[in-house]
Amino acid sequence: QRVLRLAEMCRRLETEEEKVLPFYPSSLAEGEQRDARRVLEETPAEPLAWALRDYAGLERFWQRFNKAKLEEQALERERAALSQRNRRLRELLRQYLAGISVSQEVLGEPNPL
Repeated sequence: QRVLRLAEMCRRLETEEEKVLPFYPSSLAEGEQRDARRVLEETPAEPLAWALRDYAGLERFWQRFNKAKLEEQALERERAALSQRNRRLRELLRQYLAGISVSQEVLGEPNPL
């Protein structure tokens, strides 16, 4: 019941795109998809494989979890790139303002103009 309540709460936070198309299309080729389906349909021979069959229903969960992690990493990289760009623009602005103003500090430094 707790898991269902949490899923319900999370559903409200999804974007429209996630509600309509919650998963990325598979990146496997058609032959690879056939092989994966065949392996999943085989009767497992090892005890660990038997145990993993109980968790096959969590595959969609892990797809969503991994999608969220990938998006988080992409946003973190974008944030780092924007932060670096912001620092560079601030430095250029500081140089420009130093070049057009006259003060004792500016006179002591090389003038970019």
